[in-house]
Amino acid sequence: MSITADVTTGTAAARAERVTRVYGTGATGVTALDEVTIAMPRGRFTAVMGPSGSGKSTLMHCMAGLDRVDGGEVYIGDTALSPLGDRRLTALRRDRIGFVFQAFNLVPTLSALENITLPMDVAGRRPDAAWVDRIIDTVGLRRRLSHRPSELSGGQQQRVACARALASRPEIVFADEPTGNLDSRSSGEVLAFLRGSVREFGQTVVMVTHDPAAAGYADQVVFLSDGRIVDRMEAPTADRVLERMKGFDTAPERGPGENS
Repeated sequence: MSITADVTTGTAAARAERVTRVYGTGATGVTALDEVTIAMPRGRFTAVMGPSGSGKSTLMHCMAGLDRVDGGEVYIGDTALSPLGDRRLTALRRDRIGFVFQAFNLVPTLSALENITLPMDVAGRRPDAAWVDRIIDTVGLRRRLSHRPSELSGGQQQRVACARALASRPEIVFADEPTGNLDSRSSGEVLAFLRGSVREFGQTVVMVTHDPAAAGYADQVVFLSDGRIVDRMEAPTADRVLERMKGFDTAPERGPGENS
């Protein structure tokens, strides 16, 4: 039985209403999301978890406007994404959404500072210097701003990526397995920064993860299985999340783009 994870629309930074996403057609089609309804509350840290092939990465990609839905609707604030053309959707992602991905996605020829301000530079907007300074101090890379990604550790690169996601003051930050390539110390640094951005800046963060320890940094965890929301957990701990995850049977891969 699917659980609807919803909150009052006015408090949601992003929401999905009866969203369906199918990969392939006919007998070979795979339903990655099956009429999912969920809202991500403003100013909170939400972790999305589930077994491999559960639909968690697909859900994040659809809610972030990186993938189109086959049914239902996704909203950023009160803006529906389906009616938007490619240009308006690109502008919305640039201006209202921040992204942090497992692979960092930094430009190797740019310095750390240039990577942080890149989205605003591309948009032709002047960064808010005071805000960017605050983010830089919070992320703890003041002395490494002139370094290129190859001169930074994995944890430092991911902290640059987190700072870049926050520098334009987005309405919501989506993070897809942001600690997947990091050791435990670097993972803790990145997760503490994301947690701090919620507590100190009122940021909204949605993180897809398979790691119970990472989920323990969140305010709430939403669990998916077979493309449906099956449970929620408030004030999670790593042990409680691990115990809940043990209840899931191993699921087959669901389709292209859903590897986690």
